[in-house]
Order: sequence, then structure tokens, then C-alpha cells
Amino acid sequence: MLIQGAFQSTGPSSMAGYACDPAKSLGRRFKESPAPTRNDFQRDRDRIVHSTAFRRLVYKTQVFLNHEGDLFRTRMTHSLEVAQLARSISRVLRINEDLVEAIALAHDLGHTPFGHAGQDALNACMKEEGGFEHNFQSLRVVDSLESRYPQFEGLNLTFETRQGVLKHCSLKNAVYLHKKERGLSTRNELREGLQEDDGPEGDFQSVGSRFINNKQPSLEAQLCNLADEVAYNAHDIDDGIRSGLIGLEQLSEVALFEDLRKMVAQDYPALSPRKLAYETIRRMLSEQVYDIIRATHDAIKFHCVQSSRDVREAPPLVCFSAPMRAQSLELKRFLFQNLYRHPKVVETTCWAKQVVSDLFSVYVDNPNEMPKFNQSKDNLKRAVSDYIAGMTDRFASSEHKRLCNPASTGF
Repeated sequence: MLIQGAFQSTGPSSMAGYACDPAKSLGRRFKESPAPTRNDFQRDRDRIVHSTAFRRLVYKTQVFLNHEGDLFRTRMTHSLEVAQLARSISRVLRINEDLVEAIALAHDLGHTPFGHAGQDALNACMKEEGGFEHNFQSLRVVDSLESRYPQFEGLNLTFETRQGVLKHCSLKNAVYLHKKERGLSTRNELREGLQEDDGPEGDFQSVGSRFINNKQPSLEAQLCNLADEVAYNAHDIDDGIRSGLIGLEQLSEVALFEDLRKMVAQDYPALSPRKLAYETIRRMLSEQVYDIIRATHDAIKFHCVQSSRDVREAPPLVCFSAPMRAQSLELKRFLFQNLYRHPKVVETTCWAKQVVSDLFSVYVDNPNEMPKFNQSKDNLKRAVSDYIAGMTDRFASSEHKRLCNPASTGF
């Protein structure tokens, strides 16, 4: 049932003790003076919004490629939707909205062109170099690939934002990050106060150490992870219906959608199919948001969480209730079978993988085809991977036509 008035945001209020406090941030990789009018997490958000990688997200797609229609979601619109959902929830949970927004806006900066198809192709190309992880790539973007400031490479974001960006990480990459950041600390390039007593090999905490020690990230990071899932499922239904690849009749298989669709049809018998879908998706989002708030409140109370340290030591706290988790998984299975594996999507996916693979081979053999800034003598394949990952759909397509098949029109 749709919940009315169960939770109500009353505006900014004091944060809970388990929220991330910018005044107690674990710091940046390189020392900087505080901004006079913004806290550290607000400064992170602003740097992300003004970055080149963020602007490129408007031409990087999710399921449908950039040429297939102007109204389908892109990585940019998806990131904005995640930020909206996560901020709405964070205000009720009394955790840090600014940090939530920064993480949400940055979480997809490392995604390749052509959605998951591009990522899979690049991962295959980079197999001998350790593969390609888009979460790890997002961290590379904010740590080193953005080049805007005279004092350092990257955006020099706070530890808390960087930890939230790195949602998943292989153990190998986690160890690499830990050793690298420990080296920076040893050279006294990190802000004082970055030491904690729960890191591996002593008292140092890095963004990789939680994967080594099996600890949890902040509630803000956990929330962005789940809001990403909620937004993704909802807008893939919307885009799938808009494209004509899935219909309302098929969605009757999904209990979460169908129960709410029936309620909407009962409330508005004369509603057009398009508005019926819109209102059903809106209510579906609301149901999930209220469920997350309720389940997370219960988890925090059950585990007696009082501080950010308690959050790290507890199991994951931001969650669905068991019934909603089951319904969410049912929806995921439906989308996988009926949308992501639809013949028309598979056709463009195969083409996209070929584009990325071809470009990788060309740039490795002819690095001068890349801008000089992107060439590297240290690790050419990683430099090629970084260059391709930063491309938009249409630039990758045009480069493929220029370098591989000038006579082809592609998709």
C-alpha cells in the first residue's frame, strides 16, 4: 500500500551522531586551506559539478545508445535522479545531505561509453593489465585523471566522498590503494588527523582498507548505493516502455509494479496509458523510499548505532525490508530478461563492444592517434583504457568511423 504521511521532511535539522560531520573529515590527499563559505563536502560537490568528466555524462548512456532518442536517460540524468532520491532520504535519516549529493553526482564518472557493453569490452581488453572496474575508474578520475588545479592532479576530494565513490573494489586494487595512500601519508602530504585505529597494517585508514578489513562505509555512501539501484530500476521501466521494448501487459508479471498500477487505475479510470505508467512509477519510487527509511531506522536502532565508528563496525544498515528486497529482485530479473536481453538491445550491445575493442587495438598500435596529453610511456594500455573510458558515445562512434571504417554509418 502507498504510504501517505508516514515520514515528512521538515527542513534542515541537526545531524544525527552517526552522520558524517565535515568538521571531522578524515581529510584530503593533499593539504588545502578551508573554503571560507563552504564546508568540505560542499566543496567536493562543486568540484565534481564543474569537472570535465561530469559534463561528459550527458552524452554517456545507460541502456539505450545516445543516437536512439533524446528522451532516454543518460549517465547525467541518472546521477541527478540518484542525488534527488538520496538527498530526500538523507534528510529524514538526519545524515549529511551535502556528502550524499557529492557521492551521488560522482558515482558514475568512471563509466565507459555505451553503458555496460563498453565496460565489458574494456575489461576484456585490459585482462592482462588487471581488468577494468568502473568504480575503480571513477576513483581514478577524481584522484588523478581530472587535471584542473596547479597544486595537484585530480580533484583532491575528501576521504569520505572518495570512499563513497568506490562502491566496489577487488582485493588486489584495494591493497594497491592502501599502499599508495600510506606512501602519501608517510611523505606528510596528507592533512593531519587522517590516522585512525582500524586500518590494516597498523593505524592507517585508506579508501581501500574497508575492503581488506571487511568494514562498512558511511551511511551516506550506503544510501547512495541503494538509491542508485532504486533509480536505475525505475527509469529503465520508463525508458523500456517509452522505447516500446516492454509493455504494461508484460509488467503485470512484476508484483511491485502491478499492485500499484491497479491502484492507479482504480483511482483514475480514464487515465491514458502513458500517464498510468508515470503515476505507477512515481508511486513505486515512493514505496521504496519509505521502505528504505523505515528499514534503515530499524537497523540503526537494532544495532545500537550511535557514531560513524559504529556504522563501520556494523553490518550494512541502509537497506530494504525483506519483502521489498524480494520485490526489487523480482523487478531486476524481469528487466534483465525482457529489456537488457531484448534482441534490439543485444544488437546495439554487440556493435558497441566491437567499437570499443577496435579502438583499443588501434590506439595501442598507434598511440599518436590519441591527444598528446593522453599518451603515456609508463603504461600504454592503461592510458588507452583511460582515454576510451572518458569518451562519450558519439565521440567513440565518430573515432571508430574515422580510424576503422570510414565508409560505415554505424548505428
